[in-house]
Amino acid sequence: MSEAVETVRSLVADIRIAISLCTRLPLAPAGAIADGAVARASWALPVAGMLVGLVSAAIYWLAQRLHVPSQPAAVLALAASILLTGAMHEDGLADSADGLGGKTPERKLEIMRDSRIGTFGACALAISLLVRWSAIASIDDPRSVAIALVVAHTTARAVLPAFMLLPPARPDGLSSGAGQPPAQSVAIALGFGVVALGLGFGAGGMLIGTVVLAAIIALFARLAREKIGGQTGDVLGALEQTGEGALMLIAAALAAM
Repeated sequence: MSEAVETVRSLVADIRIAISLCTRLPLAPAGAIADGAVARASWALPVAGMLVGLVSAAIYWLAQRLHVPSQPAAVLALAASILLTGAMHEDGLADSADGLGGKTPERKLEIMRDSRIGTFGACALAISLLVRWSAIASIDDPRSVAIALVVAHTTARAVLPAFMLLPPARPDGLSSGAGQPPAQSVAIALGFGVVALGLGFGAGGMLIGTVVLAAIIALFARLAREKIGGQTGDVLGALEQTGEGALMLIAAALAAM
């Protein structure tokens, strides 16, 4: 009985760490995110993504209930997710886009650490927001929008532990401190993503989503190795944003069929 209780406590602790990492909700106690705790808890990243998707979907539903048109309702749904996450993934996307413009790996990493946003970062962020907004606004059925938001946020984070298996590009920073996830955490996270795709998009959508995400991961892995010698927290954020946008486009395409 005590082992079962400890297992439940460990699972809850991992979920609290994942939510604290992915959102502005300080659920993990001080000092809990240390000594490989992030890597161990990485299996719960899609759970945190599901929470973000549910909040975003709830705001969209409320806007629709108040007879807000679909386009501004889509803006409100995006704003809700950005406020809840503190725009951490958007920040990673912008920093990664700026950093890739550097001439050397060292200069690229230096640019990625700069808090200022450049032209490439601003353009990447604008494209990401426009893709997600237009995809949400193009779906007529509010129920389909809610499913798309939950699936996209869940699955885009489900692939992050697998990408964390790449060596970190620098000896310090978020990725280096997080550690390498155990194989079990990676498998559980990917399992969450597959289930979310299957339940939300059906068998055909699951296949399409899996192939698209696999291609995105392969592309990001190659770029990360060639350009900066590994992965960073910013690259993980860029991967999440790209995956989320791709899944929203798939949802919009499925809804239009």
